[in-house]
Amino acid sequence: MTKFDEATQAIRVDESTYDVCLDPGYAIGGPLNGGYLMAVVLRAVVDSSPFDHPVSTTSQFHRSPAAGPARVVVEQLKAGRTVAFSRATLVQDGVTQIESLVTTATLGDAEPAYADKAGYVMPPPEECLKLPDPKPESNMTLNARMEMRFDPPTVGWLNGEPTGRPESRAYFRMAEPQDPDPYVLALAVDALPPVVFSAGARGWAPTVDLTWHLRALPAPGWLTLIGGGRLISDGWFDEDVEVWDSAGRLVAQSRQLARVGRG
Repeated sequence: MTKFDEATQAIRVDESTYDVCLDPGYAIGGPLNGGYLMAVVLRAVVDSSPFDHPVSTTSQFHRSPAAGPARVVVEQLKAGRTVAFSRATLVQDGVTQIESLVTTATLGDAEPAYADKAGYVMPPPEECLKLPDPKPESNMTLNARMEMRFDPPTVGWLNGEPTGRPESRAYFRMAEPQDPDPYVLALAVDALPPVVFSAGARGWAPTVDLTWHLRALPAPGWLTLIGGGRLISDGWFDEDVEVWDSAGRLVAQSRQLARVGRG
């Protein structure tokens, strides 16, 4: 079991309840990363499902839970021969933190009937950039849990030279050697810096709603994250992320709605 597996494990209490312990190692300046929190919830959902994989997840982030004990309550809505539907609630101190609707199924390894190619070709990892290590007092502990190499134009905001477009692109893998799986993908779809940074905004940009789809089981190796947005308006922005595996297959897609960074 890797550190990430331990940090996301869900222990069954009864037919619908799971104990979890939210790990402070996945914080972004204080709040815990939304992708990490989704991975925790999905561990419980898949354990309670007759199927193996979370193929579609929609999460609404009511609050920002603190590191420490919490519970996931799973309600089975419907199950058929090939798909099941669940509602999962992350609860801490008796208060709902995150509500998720999750569809589970079991994916195979059949060749796709049609497969698009990535719309953007990344430079090789050795030509991409690693962000500076954050200062300990920043409480950006998430950075130590994953390894990312960024397409240089999309991190120009570090030097006060944003591109003016909402975009972010990077290679991604866990810092501890681990082949990517659906739970790693849940983290990956929310691992990029907010795309509004490249449009000139800064600060913590809290996610309000995030939907992501698992399209295939990923091959070992680097994942490629391609992020972009369509509209920044009235304090809101959208962010779309595609995740491609080392074999060049689209393995996950996400869209989130978030608030423009504060402070």
